Amino acid sequence: MITIRFRLALLFALVLMVGACDADQPWAEVAGQRYRVEIADDHDSRVRGLMFRDELAADTGMLFIWPSAAPRAFWMLNTRIPLDIVYIGPDWSIVGWSLNTPPCRTRNCPSYPSGKPARYVLEVNAGEMERLGVALGDRVRVGNVPGVSDS
Repeated sequence: MITIRFRLALLFALVLMVGACDADQPWAEVAGQRYRVEIADDHDSRVRGLMFRDELAADTGMLFIWPSAAPRAFWMLNTRIPLDIVYIGPDWSIVGWSLNTPPCRTRNCPSYPSGKPARYVLEVNAGEMERLGVALGDRVRVGNVPGVSDS
């Protein structure tokens, strides 16, 4: 009986630890949908982005961060999965996007510009913004993002 209690206590502790790890995970939320995000906040991570990935798990994405807002343009060179690219202004409102952006398998990949200055870019699986009914001007919330106060 002690063995069963010990195993249950150990299992409970493990569940709490896993939950605590998720609680510290950076996230971005659009239209009530929360995405666990990887952060791309330096030159190398922004250049690499989601290249060479064969899939992106549901409810996950990548948040790109720059020190200031400026016109941005992304391309899909070596990106194997279709994405929604969401351009976000310094006030966390959506200023532009490229939805259902296809992978590029050639050297002559088109560029997808922001249209307006953006300080942040969120990439998630293609079709997410349409599924959520998101509109330009909607706000994005974030949490646990290093160097960024929660919005």
